Amino acid sequence: MDLQKIIPYRKLSLKELLVPENKFMALVAIVLTALFLIGVMIYLVHGHHAYGVTREHPWGLLIAMYIFFVVSSTGLCIVGSFGDVFGFKDYMAVSKRAIFGSIITILSGFAVIAFEIGHPVRMMIYNVISPGLTSAIWWMGTLYGIYLTFMVIEFVFLMRNDMKRAKIFGLIGLLVGLAAHSNLGGVFGFLNARVVANGVFYPTYFILTAFITGIYLIFLMYGYKYRGQPFPEDVAKALTNFAKIQGLLLAILMFFETWKMLTGVYGGMPERADTIMHILHTKSFWLGEVLCGMVIPFLVILKSKGTAIKSMVWASFIGMIGIFYMRYDLVHDAQLFPMQTLKIREYQLPPSFVDYFPSLTEMMIGFGGIGLCLILYFLGTKLFDLDSMPEHH
Repeated sequence: MDLQKIIPYRKLSLKELLVPENKFMALVAIVLTALFLIGVMIYLVHGHHAYGVTREHPWGLLIAMYIFFVVSSTGLCIVGSFGDVFGFKDYMAVSKRAIFGSIITILSGFAVIAFEIGHPVRMMIYNVISPGLTSAIWWMGTLYGIYLTFMVIEFVFLMRNDMKRAKIFGLIGLLVGLAAHSNLGGVFGFLNARVVANGVFYPTYFILTAFITGIYLIFLMYGYKYRGQPFPEDVAKALTNFAKIQGLLLAILMFFETWKMLTGVYGGMPERADTIMHILHTKSFWLGEVLCGMVIPFLVILKSKGTAIKSMVWASFIGMIGIFYMRYDLVHDAQLFPMQTLKIREYQLPPSFVDYFPSLTEMMIGFGGIGLCLILYFLGTKLFDLDSMPEHH
């Protein structure tokens, strides 16, 4: 089978493929990937005993990193759809790179979560032969699998410059991705036993933060590609427009977060108010989520009106640090309050919040997933022409 007929790619020798464009970033990717593989080997020997999770805190760093990657994937899918699905010419220049990014980020997320599930192959088998139609987690896994399929097909047609079919599969992939992502928010929203997470907030919040994450990442992709060089006019125009959209999205996110906290503490509801007040006293919330994830990028956009692209690249890097804290805190905060509520009420004991810190193995697998993502990205930029402008026929 001639793959060139299926998807156009550059025919490179192994040496050309493996020679890095940036030695420092290549070294970072290799080191992180090596840590991932070491972490996997430790896990295969010791199982979940190598992790810092407990019965009181069963979801840890790997769940947070999985959410980090799939949020990134959905966000890049939204960014890429502006050009190839909705046909806005000003955004067409970034479509291929964004869609490719959506594929590699979700693959990295799958790689990380595979070593949290325990038996991923068995899970896939039972996922098909005994579907849990009432389970939000079943729908999440199923929808993301379908979403990945459509993203790959869309990318193939984009590379073949078949915009008619790329638009069809891209639209379906976008709709399935949004459904999967809002359903991921529903996994938290359906947690009746965890009132701080339960409700309609997270399905909407996940879509909003996905779009924000996608814009951060598209700035980082092009900031890395044109480091020290002027941006092409079409790319600069697309990024400037996305910066202005980002300003609006960040303002909405800050509005969302403010009302989440206010409604959480209002009335002093047991568990919900206690947890929110605990969150409001943590540095990770104020320095990570608020300052890095929202305020600094928002101020950069506000000052430059979205035109300072190089400043936005650095602001996006800081913003992605904030996005990580949003994902980590989301998972951790939902499990902060102990479940021994009857004992607390009966004996009038003050709640002792559940402590958790990821083990070295979790950190190697979780952050090692970033190395996998970087390697896939660097290889993809060599194999595929991600910068040529697709044309509508």
